[in-house]
Amino acid sequence: MAESKNVYGRKPGQKLAPLKERLKKLGLSRDWDFVLHLPLRYEDETSVTPIADLVPGVDQQVEGEVVRSQENRFRGSFEAWIDDGSDVLKLRYLHYFPSLREVLKEGKRVRLFGNPRRSYGGELEMIHPKTRNIKSDAELPKTLTPVYPAGEGITQPWLRKRIDRALMDVDIKDLLTEEERQSLGLPELRKAIESLHHPAPGASLEALQEKTDPAWQRLKFDELLAQQIALKRSRKLRETNKAPLMPFPKGRTDSLSFKFYKSLPFKLTGAQKRVWNEIVGSLQSDRPMNRLVQGDVGSGKTVIAALAACQAIDCGYQAALMAPTEILAEQHFRKIISWLEPFGVRVVWLSGKQKAKEKREALKAIADGAELVVGTHALIQPDVAFKALGLAIVDEQHRFGVNQRLQLRAEREDGFMPHLLMLSATPIPRTLAMSYLADVDVSVIDELPPGRQKIETKLLSMQRKEELIESIGQSLSHGAQAYWVCPLIEESEKIDLTAATETCEQICALLPNYRIELLHGKMTPEEKNVIMDRFVKGETQLLVSTTVIEVGVDVPNATIMVIEHAERFGLAQLHQLRGRVGRGSEKSFCVALFGNKLSDIGKERLKVFKSTTDGFEISRRDLELRGPGEFLGARQSGVALLRFANLDTDVDLVEKATHLAQRWIDENDERADTHAARWYESKEKFLEA
Repeated sequence: MAESKNVYGRKPGQKLAPLKERLKKLGLSRDWDFVLHLPLRYEDETSVTPIADLVPGVDQQVEGEVVRSQENRFRGSFEAWIDDGSDVLKLRYLHYFPSLREVLKEGKRVRLFGNPRRSYGGELEMIHPKTRNIKSDAELPKTLTPVYPAGEGITQPWLRKRIDRALMDVDIKDLLTEEERQSLGLPELRKAIESLHHPAPGASLEALQEKTDPAWQRLKFDELLAQQIALKRSRKLRETNKAPLMPFPKGRTDSLSFKFYKSLPFKLTGAQKRVWNEIVGSLQSDRPMNRLVQGDVGSGKTVIAALAACQAIDCGYQAALMAPTEILAEQHFRKIISWLEPFGVRVVWLSGKQKAKEKREALKAIADGAELVVGTHALIQPDVAFKALGLAIVDEQHRFGVNQRLQLRAEREDGFMPHLLMLSATPIPRTLAMSYLADVDVSVIDELPPGRQKIETKLLSMQRKEELIESIGQSLSHGAQAYWVCPLIEESEKIDLTAATETCEQICALLPNYRIELLHGKMTPEEKNVIMDRFVKGETQLLVSTTVIEVGVDVPNATIMVIEHAERFGLAQLHQLRGRVGRGSEKSFCVALFGNKLSDIGKERLKVFKSTTDGFEISRRDLELRGPGEFLGARQSGVALLRFANLDTDVDLVEKATHLAQRWIDENDERADTHAARWYESKEKFLEA
């Protein structure tokens, strides 16, 4: 295949950043970086195919003499024809430097590697093949040719030479002993690395491409081992910090924890009690808690967070709860106020949209020691000064960047670091937790409260929208309430989606006897609260909304969820939206409306969504479709993403790497740090988040 825009790897006239900067974007600065810069794929240039035997659509190499070449000024391209005695092949270059004319001068002998195809006229041609002049007796390569990830203006020949130099300069010492290698069934490190950069004759191209070759297994294991070491070092580093001791007020009937627990109008599930006990234990330690509570939609994470806050308040400390969106933070605020204000707890609201006077009052209350603070990113602004923050709670933690999480739990003036409790309604598959959360204690609420109704999910074409609206009207006449979620607020010319405003007007026209309201992110908090209040009280029958109702809303009487253009939403987001219904005693439905232009991934996503309501299965499939970086929000989190290992297929390697990393660290083996340093520069601070 064509390896670049032209033989120099860039378009004519294109200005490039300094080479050092371009390499840094690829993560290439040290020799070790080049050693570990492994091929994306391989090209088989070990043989030449006669032009007459070329198979269209398959990468192949040909060799012949240029019989004609010309500039096609009409198309702005350069064309040439080569003859190898069996047939003639046309070459076409859409971007080229003037020097290409010399390479493809009539009478020159060239070797080409590319993907032949039939042109509209039936002529066999290659577009932008890899092209070089050769002598008639030029030897063919003895090994497969590696093709590396490359940035703008960085050519494959230059990259190959630089990597070969690094392979000579670096002491690739194998840090695994012979005994460890044999027990793991892995080859020596140097042999593995060299065979990936320069596969031996007879090496299986399929095994290399699929990363099942023993050499790939070794590199994947080493990558996972480095990641595990870094995460475990992070945990050890964090444990040197001190956190405030918060003994649980057992037996104290006057404590906030006791009074709040006794006031709950429902019983905690067994899973909630188990998770609560795990948090109680962590808060009683002087080591900073770093705990993630994960549970499916509606499993009752908020009440567990409130119980943790009560323990902190009982011990004289402040608690802060930060949520990623204004509406979610508001919902937490209102729910917690209704729970805790009757017991005299001062709950303060802080957001970026507050008026100056309200914000000044909130900041003063926080500095004076208000027991509980709820808000958005505004909680981590420089002008926020807590009197004695002991517990930081972060909801939907993967939607915050690392620095934001670090700022909320920064070390206080007295030298203490607040405990950190993270909440996530996206259950994380076991291999992902092992690989990315080795420095985090994970608590799982794997049981839904009794009485939750199973939700029936249906897929429906957008063409049946009016029919659906009429059907919903029947349900509303029997006292039901419904959500109708749209992906956009206003019409967009670029994306063919129906706007929420237009949908609201359409439903109002077809169902004139019901109160239908529109809720979206551009409204003020006051406007949102008024609309949500009417819906909660049952005064509004149908709420047309953007995804601001994705999490946190609890209206037991709402039994219908319609998601318009469901193919535009992620799998986890669809599951979150579905979780807004099925909270009462009546049977609930979720209808996913899809448009005509469904991609393969869109089809697969909707198929999975319809087939299961199990949050863990949804998460597993979401991980397959999206990859770990997007799934965890790791692309903005600072966590080193895996380049080579696959968490879906390399479960055994994850477990083995976890075990060996722990053994090396327990034995205070300096190999651990040496090995981690090979893979990436120290990121303790970020991993600590």
